[in-house]
Amino acid sequence: MGRIGFEGRFDYSAIGSVVNLAARLCGEARDGQILIDEAVHKAVAALVECDDVAEITLKGIRRPVRTFNVLGLKTAAE
Repeated sequence: MGRIGFEGRFDYSAIGSVVNLAARLCGEARDGQILIDEAVHKAVAALVECDDVAEITLKGIRRPVRTFNVLGLKTAAE
C-alpha cells in the first residue's frame, strides 16, 4: 500500500498478489456471496461458518486456490 504514480499525479493504492487474489475471488463470487481462500479461512474459522467450495483456477494465479463460501457469523453457543 502506498502512493503510486508520477510527479504531479499520485494515487494511494494497494497492489500485489494478495490484492490480485482478492479481486479474482470477488469476480468469481455470485451476488451476495463472499469467497475467501484457505489462509483467510484459517484466520477466521473460529468466527464464521463456511462451506468448502472447491479448488478453482483463477487468472493470474499459478496454482488452483482452495475456496470457501462465508455463510455468516457463528453464534455464541457454537
